[in-house]
Amino acid sequence: MKTTNFLFTIAAIMLIQPLSAQDFSQLKTIEGHSFRVYYSHDCDQRARLISNRVHQAKNYFEELLDFSPTVTLLILNEDDWPKFTNFPVYGMPHYNGDSILIVAANDNLFWKSFVPPPDQMPDNLREQIHTVYRTDSGELSMQAFFDLLAIHELGHAFHFQANLNMQRKWLAELYVNSLLHAYVAEVEPESLPALTLIAKMVLGTGTKGLTYTSLEDIENRYDEIGQKYPNNYGWYQFRWHSAAEKIYDSNGARINRTWWDALKSRNEKLSDTELLLFLETEIGESVADVLRYWDRDTVE
Repeated sequence: MKTTNFLFTIAAIMLIQPLSAQDFSQLKTIEGHSFRVYYSHDCDQRARLISNRVHQAKNYFEELLDFSPTVTLLILNEDDWPKFTNFPVYGMPHYNGDSILIVAANDNLFWKSFVPPPDQMPDNLREQIHTVYRTDSGELSMQAFFDLLAIHELGHAFHFQANLNMQRKWLAELYVNSLLHAYVAEVEPESLPALTLIAKMVLGTGTKGLTYTSLEDIENRYDEIGQKYPNNYGWYQFRWHSAAEKIYDSNGARINRTWWDALKSRNEKLSDTELLLFLETEIGESVADVLRYWDRDTVE
């Protein structure tokens, strides 16, 4: 299935250097949020929708974690995108630095490219795909998923700016996916299908053709896999999405605060043996199980 084709080609590079001397004065603004919002002139309705969602998510995370990062949100059309970021693909939420969150305002070919061809849609998911990922214009696109992915990126701002030692790259990704799933489940439960269905599509194809599947692989080759093996990196991300769903179902949202507090108390780098014990005793069995059973749960 082509679902993850070039989805994560560069998504593993979470921080992009800002263009020098950025001036947002040519963009419109939205007031009333706890962060600055700038957006392209032809995107009023989408800008309101996106900024309101980020506002809700930021408030939710702040109340949960008792921490408030600095965030500037840019909501850009395709013409404005290259003026404010060096990120080459229009449509992928990302950061300039660790505080300027950039998202696409409009549906685009990038999002549409992740819809599998009709003959590759799993029979058991075909009807759901057509229902969940159909846009207002009647086309199929992953817009609903990518709009939520901006909340995943928002989660990174919290641990970036709190200077948490996330212990492992994969654990940082699992954590922000856990935050994302908790937000959607508790604040926007109607959006859960858009968040979870794509993972079922990808993981249902198994691991055939993947070069790397272990947590050790992704930890040691994170940038290489993200840049050279985009389908492979996508598979990892959707494994973490699926694991985040199980963590929430087992523990609810509060485990993310437990997780946060535990990480704050451990600045030293833990060995693999110490990490498993740390996850098990200080966070929860459902998180420890991701490490404990990762290889067993990998579908061949």
